[in-house]
Amino acid sequence: MKKYKVLYYITTVMSMLVGLWHFFVPIMFQWYDYLPMQYENLIVGIDYTNYCFSLLLFGSSLLLIIWGKRALGENREAKELYFFLTIVWIFRACLATFIEPWPLEPIAWAAILQLVLSDLLALMMIIMSIVFYKQIKNIGN
Repeated sequence: MKKYKVLYYITTVMSMLVGLWHFFVPIMFQWYDYLPMQYENLIVGIDYTNYCFSLLLFGSSLLLIIWGKRALGENREAKELYFFLTIVWIFRACLATFIEPWPLEPIAWAAILQLVLSDLLALMMIIMSIVFYKQIKNIGN
């Protein structure tokens, strides 16, 4: 399990950083410039969705970092939280790759970077989840 420790922490830290970064996305990419200001309910709804998503992603990733020894040990619940976070990233990667790719306009590099990094993170998390699944299966036998 020690050889997968680095992969575990890379994936959880990357996920946490995306959650932290997302708090600042509306300002960085000037979301409000694209929305008519008379639709205050729309703006508030987008803010609530973004901030709640950011907090959940940041918080669950931080919790997994704190629970690193448990997850890498024999704690099934910590592994199950990691599985859930993996599903979130698989869903995100599928959205970006197959379902609704991020438009290249107005900032092409951001769209391409999101696609590549979400797919890479999902792949790394799948690998770590398979390791955890095998460990749970071996403990159960």
